[in-house]
Amino acid sequence: MRHAMVMVMAATALVGGCGDKKAADGPKAADASAKAIPASLAPFGTGYPAAGDACRRLGESPATSNWLDDSAVLAGCPDDASAKALGGTIVATVEGVRIVSVPMPTARPAPGADEGDDALVSGTDYNATSEIPCSADGSTPAGSCKAGVKRNRGDDATTFVEITKADGMPRTIFFKDGKAFGADSAQADGSAAYDFKATRSGDNTNISFGPERYVVPDALVVGG
Repeated sequence: MRHAMVMVMAATALVGGCGDKKAADGPKAADASAKAIPASLAPFGTGYPAAGDACRRLGESPATSNWLDDSAVLAGCPDDASAKALGGTIVATVEGVRIVSVPMPTARPAPGADEGDDALVSGTDYNATSEIPCSADGSTPAGSCKAGVKRNRGDDATTFVEITKADGMPRTIFFKDGKAFGADSAQADGSAAYDFKATRSGDNTNISFGPERYVVPDALVVGG
């Protein structure tokens, strides 16, 4: 009987030891497989092009300034596979991170359009489409929202930047002569009570509409 109890205790200790080893090895393995994007590259967001992806969008810093371009998204990826999947150009490798310049979608002439006409993206009513920095909680824009622009429409030549928010709902920002002057609103979502504010930063218009924040580049609004 005593011999049997010793055997059971030994087996229990062995199983427990294996479990502890797996628990200890798990986080280490996860840490080893996940390369962080260093702060020197000014990463933001929770993944690019979608939340949880390995790549991150990169902001302005001494290490990234040479590759920033209003017509492209700058991203950092931990390996060649994730970098190539973005479909852009790998412009450098910094601290083991692949720096990728991903062109924003460009406008294409609409079928039958004259050369003097403002082009339309094929199959849409937009003069151009892009992704712009955005947030919905009053914080500095760290995510991205899809946006399309309809330039100089109607008798008063208003430009409409139509944005798809993270929750899938639309928001339209109105521009006149390149300057933002308002946004659509509704009682249903509480936006009728939002204050609208537009400020300038370099070649961008920073929009504050209630808790919503958007950074709209001039290149999207007026082309170029």
